[in-house]
Amino acid sequence: MSGNGLTSSIRRLINTEEQLRTSNPSPFEQLRQQMNDILGDGGILKEVVHPGEGPPVPQNASVLIHYSGFLEYSDHPFETTINFKYPQMMKLGRDVTLAGLELGLLTMQKGEFSRFLFQPQYAYGDMGCPPFIPSSAVVLYEVQILDFLDSGQVDDFVALSPEEQNTVPLSTLLEVVNTLRSFGNRCFNQSRYDNAKDRYKQAMMLLGSRGTQSDAEKERIKKALLPLYLNLSLTELRLDNPRKALKYGNKALEIDSGNTKALFRCGQAYLELHEYESAQDCLITAQAKRPFDSDINNLLRKVAMCYKDSLDKQKDMYSKMFRGLRGPVKM
Repeated sequence: MSGNGLTSSIRRLINTEEQLRTSNPSPFEQLRQQMNDILGDGGILKEVVHPGEGPPVPQNASVLIHYSGFLEYSDHPFETTINFKYPQMMKLGRDVTLAGLELGLLTMQKGEFSRFLFQPQYAYGDMGCPPFIPSSAVVLYEVQILDFLDSGQVDDFVALSPEEQNTVPLSTLLEVVNTLRSFGNRCFNQSRYDNAKDRYKQAMMLLGSRGTQSDAEKERIKKALLPLYLNLSLTELRLDNPRKALKYGNKALEIDSGNTKALFRCGQAYLELHEYESAQDCLITAQAKRPFDSDINNLLRKVAMCYKDSLDKQKDMYSKMFRGLRGPVKM
């Protein structure tokens, strides 16, 4: 075969392969047709499967996400969080190490589920990540934003000196406090009680260090402190620290003497401390405000039973003591 004939055969073979590839696009090529180029360079393509709500994820936020990463032609992810009962809260700029994933997250809203195709320069690069990711691999990520918190705002505020913090508008401080409390609530719901306590106490200390308060500011600060004291009281109960739980419950009652949650927390703490009369006093006061609350009524019955058992034991103990004092009966 002449050189020209060989060249023509090779060209026909290449053209045939291109036609086959065009008529039978790969899975990722099919996906590309329905995705948007979010950067304009083709490096990150996005398809919104289920839209979210609210503003997009801010810079330096902490995000709670489920995600799975796939190679082309693979039905099984090379990494996934869907098996985690409590996915880890990840901070942008620190915990999210894939450049494409971080940039993609910044385009998402709370509750959104999206797919991303990342070119190698936005994923694992030319080297890949052996043995799981081959070199120069395009990867697919499916991502769902469960929640996010603007922790960047918290970081910026905490980095200020106490004097600078006092010049920040109170509304900004309250936003920081709400974010910290949300962090604490997330930790509490995952049974990470020590972490939750740290977040609540940090928020409490920021409010307590606010200087030069007007009467109006004092009232707003008290209003922000109340849920923190209630959360701390419950957290200390979970940590088996009833005296500390009682301390925070009483602080809440100093702000709102009729708060049924605070009265209930104090009743729980007094029960753990075996101070049954005090527990009854708190719970009866709470019951008067919410007579049909099953939690209050059930705990009140439990306190009454424990109190009765305690009195019966005391009575039995004193009876044995007096019998011992009388000594043997003389004949």
